[in-house]
Amino acid sequence: MSSATNSTNNLSNNSSSDRQSPIGPYPRATIAGFALLVLLAFSFSGLRAETWTALLPFFEWMETTWFGYVGKTWGGAFATIQAGHLVSLGVLGGAVLFSDGRLLGLYSSLPLREVIDGSHQVFRWALAVVVFTGVFMACGVAVKVYYLPVFWYKMLTLTVGVLFAFYVRKPLIDRDLSVVSPLVVKLTAVASIMVWFTVAATGRWIGFS
Repeated sequence: MSSATNSTNNLSNNSSSDRQSPIGPYPRATIAGFALLVLLAFSFSGLRAETWTALLPFFEWMETTWFGYVGKTWGGAFATIQAGHLVSLGVLGGAVLFSDGRLLGLYSSLPLREVIDGSHQVFRWALAVVVFTGVFMACGVAVKVYYLPVFWYKMLTLTVGVLFAFYVRKPLIDRDLSVVSPLVVKLTAVASIMVWFTVAATGRWIGFS
């Protein structure tokens, strides 16, 4: 009787594991890919100019907030937040390089799973600090950055980076990598490095604008 029950449970488990999402075996990656396509289509459509014009009052309001007031009047506070922003960017970049470098076969003496999981935790906290300090800094010079094309390039690449990190890369690296094609793993690591390098480059470009 128990063997029959076990067989039934095994069949039930197998049928459950065989069921897939209606949008394929990688639903989060599919959703992220669709979101990226929508974002790119929006960027090259007429709606972009209309949205950009409609956002001006919001950026003007940002400068009237407490963050905007502090950023414009207290140079020391702005410089301190900016330093925190740069440091957190460095930590984020280090987490990306360390984790993706391990996926590319570097640091082979270090445990793969520990490197990936530990780096992702650091990445999440660094990203949170980057976003918070970035919002603070943007409030102090909101109207200025509104008219800078490179600011919008950075927002686009940052959005792409976040979507890629949490909806493409994370589901992949959470799997048993021994059953994933090494080529796919390495291409994902290279794409991740390129995306976050672009985010850092556009951010630095804002500093020179």
